[in-house]
Amino acid sequence: MLGFEDQVSAIEERNSERMNLRIKPRIERAIQQAAALSGVDHSVFTMNAAYRSAMETIAAHERTSLHPVDHAAFFAALDTPPAPTDRLQAAFARHRETIVSR
Repeated sequence: MLGFEDQVSAIEERNSERMNLRIKPRIERAIQQAAALSGVDHSVFTMNAAYRSAMETIAAHERTSLHPVDHAAFFAALDTPPAPTDRLQAAFARHRETIVSR
């Protein structure tokens, strides 16, 4: 049996925001059953599942993992970058002409 870990209650903020959504009856029944089996209210179960999924999605987009062979190729490319092409040099020139940096 899986234990339920309430990650949301540890966040010390007041619950002030509201999310409304319509779901299919089959999904609602599954969430209610899973919440009951976990010993928590269905809103607590849903909030934790959504939060956990959100954090996993954010982490997947913020982190890049490479296999050892890819890691070596990546850093080798950083150590010996190719010479800039004419198109890249033209792009930098356009950037200097059109973008104002502060």
